Amino acid sequence: MITVEKVSKRRGSRVILNEVSVTFERGKVTSVAGSSGSGKTTLLRCINGLERFDTGTIRVGDHEIAPLATGAAERKTAETLRRVRLEVGMVFQQYGLFSHMTALGNVMEAPIHVKGVAERQARERAEALLDQVGLSHRRGAFPRELSGGEQQRVAIARALAMEPKALLLDEPTAALDPERKAEIVKVLERLAKAGTTMVIVTHEPAVVQGVADRAIVLARGRLEA
Repeated sequence: MITVEKVSKRRGSRVILNEVSVTFERGKVTSVAGSSGSGKTTLLRCINGLERFDTGTIRVGDHEIAPLATGAAERKTAETLRRVRLEVGMVFQQYGLFSHMTALGNVMEAPIHVKGVAERQARERAEALLDQVGLSHRRGAFPRELSGGEQQRVAIARALAMEPKALLLDEPTAALDPERKAEIVKVLERLAKAGTTMVIVTHEPAVVQGVADRAIVLARGRLEA
């Protein structure tokens, strides 16, 4: 499903990723652990095209992402990245919800304006997803009225609304207290049982060890396990 092959990235003289090669299989859950600055979040962002890498290749399904280039090659890559983002959902540590929209509105937004889904269909799908993450009773609430755990569950539902083939989660429990972490883990467990392909970046591998099929570790930009 997702193949990373000899991907390297620098920021100035600092090596962020050093010839990382790893495959994330369809229907499996992989946790990516490592200390701060190990490159784990950068790897996730490179897969989704939010950051570009210097050398190597990344394949997502039928799409191959090339290193940063110029001219026609870069225009071709830009189109590839657009397609990849339609197939790979992203969940951020800080939720990133639209503050002026309700939970339901946040989940409906992208299907309507990016995929052109009819409003009625988008609403039905959004309501089903909010129910799936245990928030059907909060669909009319705005982000400021939701706890951190509730906001993160809305963010997961929003990512799933685009019907992605894989879900990338960047520290989904890091900003939460233990009770809220447990809420998110329960959602991840349900998604895993449903066969959702997930890559979960975390500095707390013990939190998601019951969800992940395997764990890998990045250290100083290199894959250790």
